[in-house]
Amino acid sequence: WVSTFHSSAVRILRSDADKLGLSRNFSIYDDTDVKRLISLVARDSNVDPKKFKPRTILNWISNQKNELTTPSEAAEAAQTGNDELYASFYMEYQRRLHDANALDFDDLIMKTVILLRQFPEVREHYRRRFRHVLVDEYQDTNTAQYQMIRALCADEPEHASGSEEDARRHVAPPELMVVGDSDQSIYAFRGATIRNILDFEKDFPGARTILLEQNYRSTQNILSAANSLIQKNTGRPAKNLWTDQGDGAAITGYVADTEHDEASWIAGRIDDLVDQGRTSYGEVAVFYRTNAQSRALEDVFIRTGLPYRVVGGVRFYERKEVRDAVSYLRAIANKADDVSVRRILNVPRRGIGARAEAALELFATARRISFSEAIERVDEIDGLATRSANQVRAFGELMARHRAMMDQGARADEITASILEESGYTVELENSKDPQDETRLENLVELVSVAEEFVARAHTADVPDEDAVAGEVDDLVLDGDDSLPAFLEQISLVADADQIPAEGDGVVTLMTLHTAKGLEFDTVFLTGFEDGLFPHEQSLADPTQLQEERRLAYVGITRARKQLFISRAVVRTMWGSPRYNPESRFVDEIPGRLFTWERVVDAAGWQTQAGETTRRSRDRLSDGGFGAGAAHRSNRGGARDDGGWSIGSGKGAAHGLGRPELSLQVGDKVLHTKWGLGTVTATSGHGANAKADVDFGSVGVKRLALKFAPIEKL
Repeated sequence: WVSTFHSSAVRILRSDADKLGLSRNFSIYDDTDVKRLISLVARDSNVDPKKFKPRTILNWISNQKNELTTPSEAAEAAQTGNDELYASFYMEYQRRLHDANALDFDDLIMKTVILLRQFPEVREHYRRRFRHVLVDEYQDTNTAQYQMIRALCADEPEHASGSEEDARRHVAPPELMVVGDSDQSIYAFRGATIRNILDFEKDFPGARTILLEQNYRSTQNILSAANSLIQKNTGRPAKNLWTDQGDGAAITGYVADTEHDEASWIAGRIDDLVDQGRTSYGEVAVFYRTNAQSRALEDVFIRTGLPYRVVGGVRFYERKEVRDAVSYLRAIANKADDVSVRRILNVPRRGIGARAEAALELFATARRISFSEAIERVDEIDGLATRSANQVRAFGELMARHRAMMDQGARADEITASILEESGYTVELENSKDPQDETRLENLVELVSVAEEFVARAHTADVPDEDAVAGEVDDLVLDGDDSLPAFLEQISLVADADQIPAEGDGVVTLMTLHTAKGLEFDTVFLTGFEDGLFPHEQSLADPTQLQEERRLAYVGITRARKQLFISRAVVRTMWGSPRYNPESRFVDEIPGRLFTWERVVDAAGWQTQAGETTRRSRDRLSDGGFGAGAAHRSNRGGARDDGGWSIGSGKGAAHGLGRPELSLQVGDKVLHTKWGLGTVTATSGHGANAKADVDFGSVGVKRLALKFAPIEKL
């Protein structure tokens, strides 16, 4: 057989399903089936569907099955009321699966292990059938898969003390060969257990390990960087990658002012490399740690016409939560937009079901009014359950409040932040235990950042060269359109450009580092090398997680064949606020001799060109200069104390509200979240009317309305 674990398990189970109380034609439930089933279990248990979401329950059950824990064992091990409730869900879920003669994907492995353990004749049959077993990517196996291999291939001790008959029937275990790399174990969040490969020689005494250290993909400089980095991990078998392809080009490093500067530099370097004939678009990949980072890259690539595709993910404006949020905004701006209103009528879930929606539609059709008008006249609809009517009325009031905000001149960023908060969308994601919901929340925060950038641009103007002189600013108009309809118009244009197909090989590939495993490209850009982003903030206090983050960096580095670029930003907008992250510790774990820095920052936080700043000065920066000592971190879902906005900080907490007045003078140094570091060349006005001209170097001189400008004085 040549197959996946699951395919092999199905073939084994089909032959002997009757031993487990199943018929051989059992069904295999997919994600949609199991979600529907667990929703029915939760509904019949009379629990709050907002508190106990189907996906969260299924993740808990999946974790139990991957550890081969049965429902009764889960119930016995429960230590909290929640655990007891989840165990009861698990018990009822399995009962209904069994009654339906069905298995889910986790059952396929778990039931196979149970079959091989409880029925020696089945195990002996497959030991005779398979005299050689090869497992690839062994570092990515979970506990259940490991136990399946062990049941087939380990020489279990019970045979040594059995009867002569048992000994005569006993078949020697087959020869087992596993292929894997412990330094590429990066899927712990999916249940993979690195101990499986680290302890292989303990689990299978007499095993021989063969190190494959010669590399045929990358240059020696790239391999040396990977070797130096991964050697910081403990408990790993020592190995040192080498190649006979020569040293190759040095690693190129770049310190950007902001994520926008970082994206612009990447786009420029890609164009340069292609123009010079050193690579093609199809041989370039850009990797990032989190999906939300793709937005700045996509914006720049779309604006510059750089062809790209997002692999293993969805383009920013196509992501469900972003589309939901945009539908809210469209429904606020256009009351007659029935498609948008109906999309978000029960998002997040607020108890407005299909029957209530159908009643609203029937009422609207009969009276030839919009769906929104039917919502406003919900009290006139006969036969609608009281609870449903109350929820529809509350939804209508929510939308009416935000339409009033728009009519009264509220900015796009204020409305966006408010509707995401008051609708309960972000609160639901914050309270979720589903790891995927954290990514969804990050994407919504990123959308608020898009709105803030739009408002700031509306109150910014380019200063003509002839006017860019020190002193008072003139009357250049800075009262651009920062309304919600104007913001939606911009989103529509960007999203439409985002739909342009990028087929064939002539496109740049964007993907997360987790998706990049197993791939290779001539040219690789590794972005966001900042402590708190990569390594991820959640790993900084956990040595085990930090080692996995280091393995993830190792995987990213070794995807490059010829050219490797590593970049970071001094300030990055995260959770709706500018954040100063120190340089990633992973950069310091790579020898400086392997780098050529195109741009760095000095100890005061100002950019210098290559060679002007030593590694020592960058170390000082990390120890307390601009970018570390000035750091302020906002907790997920919590308010910041510096006047900035973060989701979860309460109503009306949009960026800029309650912000301390910024006073600038000619010569002051400032940091803009998009254009980076600049120098004030002229000022005028006071308070809400204050303006300043700022020279951002290659970007030019910009006139900013300080009330809206996303800048900080240094």
